[in-house]
Amino acid sequence: MADRSFLNWPFFADHHRAMADRLEGWAAAHLGQVDHSSTDDACRALVAALGADGWLAHAAIDPNDPAPLDVRSLCLIRETLARHDGLADFAFAMQGLGSGAISLFGDRAQRGTWLPLVRSGQAIAAFALTEPQSGSDVANSTMTATRDGDHFVLNGEKTWISNGGIADVYTVFARTGDGPGARGLSAFVVPADTPGLEIAARLDTIAPHPLATLRFSDCRVPAAAMIGESGAGFKIAMAVLDVFRSTVAAAALGFARRALDEAVSRVATRHVQGAPLAALQMVQGHIADMAVDVDASALLIYRAAWTKDSGAPRVTREAAMAKLFATDHAQQVIDKAVQLHGGDGVRSGETVERLYREIRALRIYEGASDVQRVIIARQTMGH
Repeated sequence: MADRSFLNWPFFADHHRAMADRLEGWAAAHLGQVDHSSTDDACRALVAALGADGWLAHAAIDPNDPAPLDVRSLCLIRETLARHDGLADFAFAMQGLGSGAISLFGDRAQRGTWLPLVRSGQAIAAFALTEPQSGSDVANSTMTATRDGDHFVLNGEKTWISNGGIADVYTVFARTGDGPGARGLSAFVVPADTPGLEIAARLDTIAPHPLATLRFSDCRVPAAAMIGESGAGFKIAMAVLDVFRSTVAAAALGFARRALDEAVSRVATRHVQGAPLAALQMVQGHIADMAVDVDASALLIYRAAWTKDSGAPRVTREAAMAKLFATDHAQQVIDKAVQLHGGDGVRSGETVERLYREIRALRIYEGASDVQRVIIARQTMGH
């Protein structure tokens, strides 16, 4: 059983603790039986279950009662789901990220149309920002949105799009020419069945998730599909990431907690020369390092989440620190767990082997580790 004493930290209110307890019971009852033989089908089923049982209500705002997203709840949910099942975490997270621009900046019609469907699990959402040539350099995006009367015409490609191929709606960022670089981007709501939008390729990764390259060829959307103001796309994207970047760190923390639990169980039950592995000081040193990394990550994550929930307009520095540290150190924790499992650690189907594959992408998406270092340095130096 994972350590839950951190819930007594002053970052949390009683309703966070109660929610965490409910989710722990729900995850234990529902996630052990998930059929992963088809990643697409598993994601659809997980979104439906998370929506039906109310968990997706935390991922997108209620258009009838638009209270801000509670980042501590988002982090607690992602940490718990990731500890039980990485694909369940993915399914939850992408509903929030994919609809985040609508939650934060959408007009009444956009919110009223899409957010109830996202919150109930009846529609799958996706966030289409990355392009083949730009990666983390969002300001270098080249996809265009050209005004044509009461419509915009989208042309270009997006890639590494989570939920690509199974999403019902995409938040798409394209260049409207309002200015150079970051000032020229705008955001749009694009239903998946819009003519001119096609799935150019499905992408396979070491930890299976629904991922795709999207191609837009004279894809016409009404002007009312624009989210927020023209030219505000970069600001919108960064505001969404400002909320959800800490939650990536929380997912990494969930993976790390599971790895630590698996390692503690392994060294307690595996014997070498008549004594458990846990009796070896070298092994104790590894367990100690893993425990420190887990707690340090949790402190950074829930500091960032608490700061955002306390009204800070931006938590760029705090979220970047949380994501950098938690994802990098979760990789180290999981690697130690694999080592402590010996040959079984690399056996296909073992929990720590799965965690080893799942953690790696978190150090890349929503801002790679080196990008986070640049952000932290610039924030620290006041640039």
